[in-house]
Amino acid sequence: MGLSVHKWTQKFKNLTWTSYIWLAYLPYSIAMYLPITGWQTYVWFSLFAVFLLLYILVIEKPAWQRVTMPLELVVTGIFSIFGANNYMIIFPGWQVGFILGRQAKNRFYQFITVYYVIILAGLVHDYWLDAQLFSWQDGKVMGLVFPLLSPIMAYTFSRSVWRQRQLRQTNRRLQAIVQRDERERIARDLHDTLGQSFSMITLKTELAKKLLVKAPDKVAAELTDIEQTSRQNLQIVRSIVNDLHQRSLSEMLLDQSQNLAAANVWLTTTGEADATQWPTTVQGTLAATLVEAITNVIRHAHAQTVQLTFKMTDTAYQVQLLDDGKGGTMSRPGANGITGMRSRMLNAHGTFAIEAQTHGTCVMLSLPKEMATK
Repeated sequence: MGLSVHKWTQKFKNLTWTSYIWLAYLPYSIAMYLPITGWQTYVWFSLFAVFLLLYILVIEKPAWQRVTMPLELVVTGIFSIFGANNYMIIFPGWQVGFILGRQAKNRFYQFITVYYVIILAGLVHDYWLDAQLFSWQDGKVMGLVFPLLSPIMAYTFSRSVWRQRQLRQTNRRLQAIVQRDERERIARDLHDTLGQSFSMITLKTELAKKLLVKAPDKVAAELTDIEQTSRQNLQIVRSIVNDLHQRSLSEMLLDQSQNLAAANVWLTTTGEADATQWPTTVQGTLAATLVEAITNVIRHAHAQTVQLTFKMTDTAYQVQLLDDGKGGTMSRPGANGITGMRSRMLNAHGTFAIEAQTHGTCVMLSLPKEMATK
């Protein structure tokens, strides 16, 4: 039950729910074909059902969008070309235009070209049947304004929304870097004060052991305990300092988002805010591994989008990197990127998995929670 609530909460945050709002206008298009007068009407209603199914699949099954989005455009194109109904094509105009606003521009250009070709074909067909349909009096021409502008408006709005989202993410990363600066200041203070103090205690204890000659059977044991405790405390301080100097996920994402943008690759993240609160050692290990993974995407994947998903379970910290590149072979002569990532994760007692998919590659990283406390 909890997982289901989280899933729908995440969907609400990702704005996929806005696609369903447009279905409120579907009854108006259906009403145009009432009452039922013959078999042709049944055909149109069947197409309505197919359209509704494709519309929902585009939202709920992102992995199928390469198939469902073109099919949705074809179905609504039938309404435009053979039914003189340019209102149905508005649905994919807004839905697909909004989705493609988060992807490479060439995909939107391909979509909008087919979109306008369909509208043009419908207009030519309508004019061939009855030129009077295009009189200003019946509003046919004015009714074309919204279908023509819908994909451009949706695409522009989507780009604006995601730019604002990336800006907020960048601000959070910068805020995390400011917090890191404070941690580094604390680390320097620990090193300059406690570290130096414990070093002096160790030296004085060693000297005292050599100088003390009275009751050696009692004093030496006490001094040895002090020496061991002092050394242990010094090691703890050094360990804390080393942990604070590890690179955080926010720093890594700030740098890599710029590298990906320079390579025309769109980066989106899920669960990033929670991940920035993970233990420092966990962030350092995952950040170093993700740098190698993202470098491979830039150099070899020819991807257009990269999705990073951060997730914490009851037993582990997990990261999934999914790109939409060419996938293919997982090894290349002279390349050691995957070997390095696997070794890094195994050395931290974690797991590393990589899988080529139909479109792209999926990398899974996982670190057990108990290792973060050791």
